[in-house]
Amino acid sequence: MSSEREERIIIDTFHTTVHTLGRQNEGSRIRFMHKDGRFPVVFQKVPGEWSMYLMDIFTTLVEIRWRVMLLIFSLSYILSWLLFGLLYWLIAYAHRDTDRLDNKPCVDNVRGFTAAFLFSMETQATIGYGFRGMTENCMVAIVVVTIQDVFSCFIDTFVIGIAVAKMASARKRAQTVGFSSCAVVNLRDGVLCLSWRLGDFRGNHILEGTARAQLVRYVKNPSGSILLSYQDLNIESSDLILATPATIIHKLEPGSPLYSLGPDTLLEEDFELLVSFTYTGDSTGMLHQTRASYTPPDIRWGQRFQDMLTLGKKHYRVDYALFNQTVWVQVPMLSAEELDSGRPPVETIRPQKPLSPSGKRSRDSCPLIQDVSEEVIQEAYL
Repeated sequence: MSSEREERIIIDTFHTTVHTLGRQNEGSRIRFMHKDGRFPVVFQKVPGEWSMYLMDIFTTLVEIRWRVMLLIFSLSYILSWLLFGLLYWLIAYAHRDTDRLDNKPCVDNVRGFTAAFLFSMETQATIGYGFRGMTENCMVAIVVVTIQDVFSCFIDTFVIGIAVAKMASARKRAQTVGFSSCAVVNLRDGVLCLSWRLGDFRGNHILEGTARAQLVRYVKNPSGSILLSYQDLNIESSDLILATPATIIHKLEPGSPLYSLGPDTLLEEDFELLVSFTYTGDSTGMLHQTRASYTPPDIRWGQRFQDMLTLGKKHYRVDYALFNQTVWVQVPMLSAEELDSGRPPVETIRPQKPLSPSGKRSRDSCPLIQDVSEEVIQEAYL
């Protein structure tokens, strides 16, 4: 039990705006947001926890898993059949239909609970086999049938609405819009820039969208807890029409939280870059959001993304096989602050430099094209 508590980060977001994380072992910190946009956050002792889910039951059913939803809907039908079947049996029992065969029954051919259950199911499902049917001998039975008919309409409407909402969920569309698996730092017009890629993998393109980036830093207190601070990053051309893949650019200039970040201190930093793209799909007109995050090991200093857009005779061609591929470019081994202060770049990055301290690449890292000639490197640097 103790090991499980050490692995999870519990964030209290109900009473305060500053998110406080519990103590944890050194080197075991998990990401604040996964690469697929999910947050590993566990809430504990939330006031009115169950009441909030019941008050917004529609959203609760839309967000639960399909198998749980199908189980709940199946039980709602079966339990309603049993409930009204029990009422029909009680009416037949009170009217002596179960004992006397010579009287006029409330419901034809309903003499026991099994027949009452079958009549309830046939009525709610509008099967109507013709063997069992309502008579005009009992007003109570007629009222119960009316209530069941109205109740069945509510259940059908609710089930169909939830199923359609789940199939048209914005999360499914968000899976077809993605960010690159890494971010890169290179020179653009003589300015160091941090950039990452964004692409739409479907043929029906996005009408419009807004890109956003936020830097989350982890600050340790003397007590051992961790505070999260949030800083917005300025993005060039944040409003996009994503007909072709776009490169999101943040300039490392004065005022940027990463202005003093250099290649030597990159892996020593403890921050996470949260990126998002909020957009409207042209097929449904619904609002969607795609999220991703980058940690310092995901940022490649001195690389740029491989060109993937070419011009054909009638179309623009996009090769998504190159979406995550990067190539080396000549970049000073200095932070943007040191570069602006006039310090000469005594060293530049080389293609042989490893991507991480161990020289190994992670599974989610960007593929790197190594065979780059010196002329291409010098041209990119100039």
